[in-house]
Amino acid sequence: MDPRKLTELRAFVKLCKETPTLLHAEELGFFREWVESMGGRIPPPPCNTSREGHNEEKAEEKKPPEEPPKPTEPESEESDLDIDNEGVIEPDNDEPQAMGDENVEVTEEMMDQANEKKMEAINALSEGELQKAIDLFTEAIKLNPHLAILYAKRASVFVKMQKPNAAIRDCDRAIQINPDSAQPYKWRGKAHRLLGHWEEAAHDLALACKLDYDEDASAMLKEVQPRAQKIAEHRRKYERKREEKEIRERMERVKKAREEHERAQREEEARRQAGGPQFGGFPGGFPGGFPGGMPGGMPGGMPGGMPGMGGMPGLNEILSDPEVLAAMQDPEVMAAFQDVAQNPANMSKYQNNPKVMNLIGKLSAKFGSQP
Repeated sequence: MDPRKLTELRAFVKLCKETPTLLHAEELGFFREWVESMGGRIPPPPCNTSREGHNEEKAEEKKPPEEPPKPTEPESEESDLDIDNEGVIEPDNDEPQAMGDENVEVTEEMMDQANEKKMEAINALSEGELQKAIDLFTEAIKLNPHLAILYAKRASVFVKMQKPNAAIRDCDRAIQINPDSAQPYKWRGKAHRLLGHWEEAAHDLALACKLDYDEDASAMLKEVQPRAQKIAEHRRKYERKREEKEIRERMERVKKAREEHERAQREEEARRQAGGPQFGGFPGGFPGGFPGGMPGGMPGGMPGGMPGMGGMPGLNEILSDPEVLAAMQDPEVMAAFQDVAQNPANMSKYQNNPKVMNLIGKLSAKFGSQP
């Protein structure tokens, strides 16, 4: 079964449980019949069915709702979500750091120099000289921009300096060069944790541990994972609310469309009763009549042609036949009838259409009785 249809059905059942009176809506008659045919029981409708109570309900419908609507819009998605954001910092907005020229041709000498700069940067980092370490890693990256570990190392320093956005940019580049390295995912996960991006942090830290288990990454994963799961569950809850709202709105649209259709039918019936017989919107006869008659006879037993309708004797008798009247109110029959009236040879197109042939047969019989 389509999972989305199943979700909509679940939301509909939940809505019926919360509002049992909904089952007595006119458009759900088919559903009530099905439940009862399966041995189920529909709760009785509200007791207040008197005209006075009905009028009071109508009056209440016109009044603006006193209770505020339930928050179901996107802006309410985080209204009831309580997440511990301890340790989250403001994002850094520094200019992006140098990434090196991807098109540079790296020589062995440049590789050696890059390794020397990397070792100097690691020594500076151990002595707590963070900015010096950043500068040295940057020089190493310029010498060998194709080495993923250099970007990951510089990202680790940016995390220590509380610059998570800069760290994320370096990790993205390192992953682009080598997606199988655990270090970029570890430091990107830590950077996301500083920004409060709990789901992204959990994803990166879990992947880092999968690629190469790390106690530090595992410890942070245990911290962020419950928050990420809480956010995911809240999102699912919000999606269910949104789907329930869509179902209610869809049912309301169906109800309004049905009411509009029924009203149009009543208006059409009132016009029909006030204006006498109408065929396809042409009161009092067929549009254009049958000019010049139908010479040469008609297939199916209508000899002698069919004269024009204007002033034809016995017209009232023809129009008083309920079956003729009903058939001429069918747009399909009316179109076919006019087509044959214009060119009797077109009769062959409708030989397999019982509605058209029945009408022509009746008219043929009536015209045949005319003097």
